[in-house]
Amino acid sequence: MVSRVIPVDPFDLVVIGGTGDLARRKILPALYRRFCAGQVPDDAQIIGAARTAMDDAGYRDFVGAALDEFAGAAGCEDRARFLSIIGYVTLDVLGDAGWTELAGRLGQDRVQAFYFSVGPSLFGPIAERLQTYGMAGPDTRIVVEKPFGRDLTSARALNTDLARHFDEGQIYRIDHYLGKETVQNLMAIRFGNMLFEPLWNSQYVDHIQITVAETVGVEGRGEYYERAGAMRDMVQNHLMQLLCLIAMEPPSKFDPDAVRDEKLKVIRALDPIAPEDVVRGQYLADGDRPGFREHVGNAESTTESFIALKVRISNWRWAGTPIYLRTGKRLRARTSEIDVVFKDTPHSIFGPEAGRHRNILTIRLQPNEGIDLGVTIKEPGPGGMRLVDVPLDMTFAQALGPDAKDVPDAYERLIMDVVRGNQTLFMRGDEVEAAWAWTDPVIAGWEEAGTAPIPYDTGSAGPEESLALMHRDGRRWREIRA
Repeated sequence: MVSRVIPVDPFDLVVIGGTGDLARRKILPALYRRFCAGQVPDDAQIIGAARTAMDDAGYRDFVGAALDEFAGAAGCEDRARFLSIIGYVTLDVLGDAGWTELAGRLGQDRVQAFYFSVGPSLFGPIAERLQTYGMAGPDTRIVVEKPFGRDLTSARALNTDLARHFDEGQIYRIDHYLGKETVQNLMAIRFGNMLFEPLWNSQYVDHIQITVAETVGVEGRGEYYERAGAMRDMVQNHLMQLLCLIAMEPPSKFDPDAVRDEKLKVIRALDPIAPEDVVRGQYLADGDRPGFREHVGNAESTTESFIALKVRISNWRWAGTPIYLRTGKRLRARTSEIDVVFKDTPHSIFGPEAGRHRNILTIRLQPNEGIDLGVTIKEPGPGGMRLVDVPLDMTFAQALGPDAKDVPDAYERLIMDVVRGNQTLFMRGDEVEAAWAWTDPVIAGWEEAGTAPIPYDTGSAGPEESLALMHRDGRRWREIRA
């Protein structure tokens, strides 16, 4: 199986904040890998822009060092070809210095994309200057990173700022989770196979679990995480997007607005969260490894590093089927997965000695992307009808063989979608606002109550109370495993 590479037309991509950590770790290596794959043409232009005084040659050295560190095994026979399309402009995003030079660097009659690899407080001023200096044309696209606001009020203000200068069809709000191959395969599984879609409802699905677990803490991001917490950093965007894809109705066609219309309906159908359906946690120190409060520099911190939620969707498809969300730092293993747990058979012909068995569809997002379906079979051998559950496994690395390494990562796919003008995997403004409208009351509730997160041990599955969230419903979390 060989993945097809479809080259894009020549384009200009300006990375504003081009010397920052995101550009160095993700954006530039992603562009390099797409260049090596033959998707980025030799006459494309990639321009870094930041406050640091630097010329083109200096920035190419910077990019080369970033590729050495973060591009992995990807490589071209002539890396110099890629570096030759790299340029740099020293830019004052809050002033006027550098904007005229940047405008003069851009080509004519081609897509011009501007990646805002900066904090959200700079989105509005940058958009304004792009228009002031004649760089906000009909073929201009802007990419904005999360966090897109910290509540509904700030998200609306950001949307308003950007809308003064760009149409909604020019704004790409990026969530890298949506660029993962397995996330998109989720749509293919649901809507491309007659096998699953008839069963994808409350009649057959007992519950759904969505888990995003990390082994690292917030070291290096303490200041940001103290302001955000797991609810704002993970649930409002990453987990919300996964929830929408797993629960949405089939769109009329695979079209950006058709898909996003259905995702928006899911968010608007979410019930308010009851206080007893939320568990918040905060990891403790472990030997010489500092705890959350040490990492954020606040001994009285009430910010959560872990959160578990029970979510209900009030529509015909999912009435009565709960969805459990869980995410946290310093947990047992690094994993992101969705588990669709189907109901028991209405009657077991094998008797109680056969045990309880369920079909579970697991979509693994990381670290080993793939899908498996648990099915019940007879255990081999004599001695009666003994049943066991075994997985039908499709791990991409095994199924695709040597071609698995050629599957683009999330940033590669999403940046190329920006160039192509495909917004399917990007959030729309009303979608972001609806997510905040649901999230804000949850945050306001625990802030008003003044309750502190529950401490939990490093290397655990989170607070014991999160287990009780499931146990009281007669269910249990799937094991967190790599």
